[in-house]
Amino acid sequence: MGKRRGRRQGGARGAGDGWSSDGSEAGPAHGSDDESENSGGSRRRQPRRTVAERLEAGELTVEDATEKARETLLRILTAAPKSRAELEQSLARKGYPEAVVGPVLDRFDEVGLVDDAAYADMLVRTRHAERGLSRRALAMELRRRGIAEEIAADALEQVDPDDERTAALALARKHVARTSGLDRDVRVRRAVGALGRKGYAPGVSFGVVRDALAEEGEDALDDDYPGADD
Repeated sequence: MGKRRGRRQGGARGAGDGWSSDGSEAGPAHGSDDESENSGGSRRRQPRRTVAERLEAGELTVEDATEKARETLLRILTAAPKSRAELEQSLARKGYPEAVVGPVLDRFDEVGLVDDAAYADMLVRTRHAERGLSRRALAMELRRRGIAEEIAADALEQVDPDDERTAALALARKHVARTSGLDRDVRVRRAVGALGRKGYAPGVSFGVVRDALAEEGEDALDDDYPGADD
């Protein structure tokens, strides 16, 4: 009985301590350098090395990395237009070094696949027409997308003060109609808040909300209504 117990214990030790059944030393339990074992005993794959790391290790040539970057950019641009800054950020997140990204984007600039001026024009035109964004909100979005100030200024010239007020009034009418039957102060507060989120100043917002309410036959806002003159 004692000998059999000893053999069973020995067999268990061999399975758990890296020994094979014939007594030779077995390899690591995880089986590859790309996997590690967490505290729960399951295997977890190690993060894939970036393009920059593979270049440094000699696994990729600069030509290979350039081609990969080009293909990645084409996939991104096929899905949606982007500014040069957005594309730089996207490739940086994927681990491409600047020495590869810069020349590829320069080439895309040359052939017109990346054009910040055309992109800014399109963004201003569609965001104003479809979402009713004010010039201030549009300027903030262009800045967030990395558009240079002079390019943004040219694009914003598409929207003049009359265009802004027309868009603001359309928004005011929509939001006022949604609150029909509610207290006037509630209607004003909600409509002005919605316009503020589109980037319109309080004075403009109260003015168009006053007009929208008047079109419905609602009493006009007093000139001393809080915020009406801001």
